[in-house]
Amino acid sequence: MNRPSLLLAICLAVSTAVSTRPALSAESPFEPGLMRLAEVLGSLHFLRNLCGEKGDQWRVEMQKLLDSENPDAERRARFIASFNRGYRSFGGTYTQCTPSATEAISRYMKEGETLSRDIASRYGN
Repeated sequence: MNRPSLLLAICLAVSTAVSTRPALSAESPFEPGLMRLAEVLGSLHFLRNLCGEKGDQWRVEMQKLLDSENPDAERRARFIASFNRGYRSFGGTYTQCTPSATEAISRYMKEGETLSRDIASRYGN
């Protein structure tokens, strides 16, 4: 399985594992990890498109996360803000795909996999 497919599979597993729990408040122990995952998805959405991937694959993954979490309005706004922060964090740095941007993609893919796996294994059923 290639790396993007693995990350997507893990994101789906996190969504499924976390969605089996009732909607929890911001004090949930997995909340920081989910917010960071949203930020990573935003970063990947910007960087992968910058480097030639066309489409909304990472935005769709973010929507799946939102759908599975079914957050209240305030929490939903935090998820979206995290995604947008990740997206914008590279906009001022990269205007074209460079070796550094490619390395950032690799690092964010690894971080996303790690976050997804950790959240699913710690808090999934």
